[in-house]
Amino acid sequence: MTLESFLKLVELPTKVASVFPFLVGTSYAVYRFRAFDPINFAIMLMAMLALDMATTALNNYMDFRKAVKTHGFNYEEHNAIVKFGLDPKKVVQTIMMLACGSAILGIVLYARTDIIVLLLGMISFFFAAIYTWGPFPISRTPFGEIISGGVMGGIITFISLYIHIHDLGLLSFEYGRGRVSISFDFMEIVGIIILCLPLIAGIANIMLANNICDMEDDFENRRFTLPLVIGKHKALSLFSGLYYGGYLSIVAGVFAGWLPWTCLLVLVTLMPLRRNLERFRSVQTKAETFITSVQNFIMIAAALFITLCAGIVVSMI
Repeated sequence: MTLESFLKLVELPTKVASVFPFLVGTSYAVYRFRAFDPINFAIMLMAMLALDMATTALNNYMDFRKAVKTHGFNYEEHNAIVKFGLDPKKVVQTIMMLACGSAILGIVLYARTDIIVLLLGMISFFFAAIYTWGPFPISRTPFGEIISGGVMGGIITFISLYIHIHDLGLLSFEYGRGRVSISFDFMEIVGIIILCLPLIAGIANIMLANNICDMEDDFENRRFTLPLVIGKHKALSLFSGLYYGGYLSIVAGVFAGWLPWTCLLVLVTLMPLRRNLERFRSVQTKAETFITSVQNFIMIAAALFITLCAGIVVSMI
């Protein structure tokens, strides 16, 4: 397997979907709790990227194995296994190596923090595995959007900030004598959820846009995704609504005191977002307009990260 074929197999450019939640979570830890652990930061980054690449490679492998329709939007170019004539056994080995590397790094991170990181890491691994693998993969059901958004926009963001503040008592989990005890700072957890909502919405919409564009092919390949269940019109309305809900959560977070006032500057992205929404509503194709969902996510997530960093600077001054 060449470097070019590997990068295509893991779709490296798409890793931005996990890097931005990681950066937002880290910047929130610095802003809200004045905490930053550089070693945990580096371990988490490598573990997260390895798992994300393993999941993408597994997705491509399962699409290759289960495809019924093998033509359409650049199928021969889109799937790395077909394009480069990769040996499926080597692809599986690559997936296992990436997954094992991520697991080892995750265990190291758990050893440096606490059981919360282990539990959330296990949940992330579980959903990464069943997303495209097994008798009922999530990507072929109406739940792909909520799972991908929840894991990448929610869990990744939370772990990314929690590894810096694990010793502050924000969240604790205890088990003994058959009893489970969970305690948490309710208001801080609500603030973190508010922080995550724009990211959850943006990532869910990347999956939603992908499924809207692929409705015909997905039907032929027996992938009964959310747009096929609720219809294109409702899917497009949901697509817009998720973005606006994300903006509202930022405003709520600022006025509630969880986010710095600088985060209101994220609202500047509303104008280009509306233009992208109009483009996507006019035509939904992988070749022309799917990219707008990726652009929207990067635009909102980058703006949130930058304005959080600005908030850190302002608070220090």
